[in-house]
Amino acid sequence: MDKTLLFSLGGIAILLAISAFFAGSETALTAVSRGKMLRLEQTGSRAAANVNKLSEDRERLIGALLLGNTFINILASALATALFESRLGPNAVFVVSGLMTVFVLVFSEVMPKTLAIARTDRFALIVAWPVRFIVAFLGPVVDGVQFVVWRILGLFGVREGQEVEAGAAHDEIRGTVELHHQEGAVEREHRDMIGGVLDLKELQLGDVMIHRKSMITLNAELKLGDCVEQVLAAAHTRIPVWRDDPENIVGVLHTKDVALAAITRPADLAALPLEALMHQPWFVPETTTLQEQLRAFKERRSHFALVVDEYGALQGLVTLGDIIDEIVGEIPDEHAKNAPDGIRAQPDGSFNIDGDVPIREINRVLEWDLPDEEATTIAGLVIHEAQTIPDVGQRFAFHSFKFEILRRQRNQITCVRVVPPEPPSEPAEAKSA
Repeated sequence: MDKTLLFSLGGIAILLAISAFFAGSETALTAVSRGKMLRLEQTGSRAAANVNKLSEDRERLIGALLLGNTFINILASALATALFESRLGPNAVFVVSGLMTVFVLVFSEVMPKTLAIARTDRFALIVAWPVRFIVAFLGPVVDGVQFVVWRILGLFGVREGQEVEAGAAHDEIRGTVELHHQEGAVEREHRDMIGGVLDLKELQLGDVMIHRKSMITLNAELKLGDCVEQVLAAAHTRIPVWRDDPENIVGVLHTKDVALAAITRPADLAALPLEALMHQPWFVPETTTLQEQLRAFKERRSHFALVVDEYGALQGLVTLGDIIDEIVGEIPDEHAKNAPDGIRAQPDGSFNIDGDVPIREINRVLEWDLPDEEATTIAGLVIHEAQTIPDVGQRFAFHSFKFEILRRQRNQITCVRVVPPEPPSEPAEAKSA
C-alpha cells in the first residue's frame, strides 16, 4: 500500500473524527441542563460559563455546527471518491457512497450522539471551549444563512422573534418533574410541592378560600366574657366579627389579644366589649391569584384576609396557611381533635367524600385526575356535570368515575360516594412471569 493511499485514508479518518466532534457537540450542547450549568457557573466553573454563553443563541450555535459538519462530510466523501476513482473506475461513486454512508452513520453520527446523550453534561463541558471559537469563526456565514432562511420562512407566515408562550417555561418544568417522578428520581411529595408552587400563578382565591358558610364568626354585640369559650373552641388565631348581619364583617379578633386581656385585665374581662380588641378587616377580591396574595401577605405582614366578589359581597376568608397548603399539602391542625379529613376509604375500594372537599386536594391525596377547571369542590363538579342539583341516591358516571349522592342538605350536596376506575389489567404474559 503506497504512502499516498495511507495519507488519504488517514485524512478521511481525521475528517470523520472532526464530523463526530460536530455531531456530538450539537447533541450535548442542545440537550444540556441549563439549570445545572447555571449552578456550576455560579460556583466558578469557566466551562459551564462557556456552555451558558453558547446556549444564549442556540440558533447560531446549531447553524455553526451544522455548517461545519456538512462541510466536513462532503469533503470526506469527495476525497474518498477521488481516491478510489482511479482504482474502481465508474463504480467508485456507488462503492464510496455505500462505504461513506456506513462510516459516517456509525462513527460520525450514531456513536458520538449516543455518547453525548449518555454523558450530556460532561460532554458539553469538554467541548464548550473549542465550540465557542468555531461559532465565532463561522458566525458571519451563519448569520447570512439565517437571513436567507428567515426570509424563506417569512413567505409561509413564520416571523423571527415571535413571542414564546408565557407558560412554556412552567410547562417544561412540570414535564421534567413528572418525567423524573415516573422514573423514580423524584418523590411524589416533591412533585406535588413543585406543582403547587407553579400553580400559584394560575389559581385564584376563590379556589382555595374557606367559604363563608364554613367560617366561625362572632357577634360584635357580645362581651368578651360571653365568648371566651367559643374563641378557645374555635382553634383559630383570628376570628371575624360581624354586626347586624353575619356577612357584615366589621373587624377581626386575635386570640392573642384575648389571652393578653385575660392576663392583664382579668377583672374587666366579662364586661369588655369585642370592639375594644378587634382589628380592622382586610378585604381582597376573589379573582386575586395566590401568587399576588402571597406577595400582599408579605408586604402587609398579615396572615388573614376576607374575600369578596365583584359586588363587595362576602365570599369567604383566606389565610397564609391556605396558600402554604396548596404547596405542601394540607397540614392537619393539632388542636382540631376528631376532625374528619373529608375523604374516607371504604372496604369495596370506593371513597365517601364530603361535598366541600376541594377537587385539588382529592387529586393530591388519591392521585386522581378529576378536572378542576369548572368547579372547586367535589359537590360542585357533580352539579356541573349533572346540570342539576341531584337527589340522594342518584348515580352518575363521568370522567371514568362513578358518583352516588349519599347526603344532601337543602340545595347543598354534603356527601358523595366515588368509585374510581379500575386499574388496567396486566397482560397474561406478565402475570404468568
